[in-house]
Amino acid sequence: MSITNEIKKEIVEKYGNSANDTGSPEVQIAIWTYRINALIEHFNVHKKDLHSRLGLMKMVSRRRHLLDHLKSTSEERYQAIVKKLDLRK
Repeated sequence: MSITNEIKKEIVEKYGNSANDTGSPEVQIAIWTYRINALIEHFNVHKKDLHSRLGLMKMVSRRRHLLDHLKSTSEERYQAIVKKLDLRK
């Protein structure tokens, strides 16, 4: 599932340090989370779409690596983004 420029801009404004901050881990994690959630909604309709399920697993893995990096560098920023995105249940 692709993400439109308008949605990406909203995510950057909400989670980034500035309007052009697309490289910070918080923004990247938020973008991956949006894409993962959109793909999960797709699977509610198309249960047998196994090729896209592989893509979902790759996206989750990339987000996991970003979260691990953020946790190792700054525990406070990690806790903040997990709380904002409601990732841990």
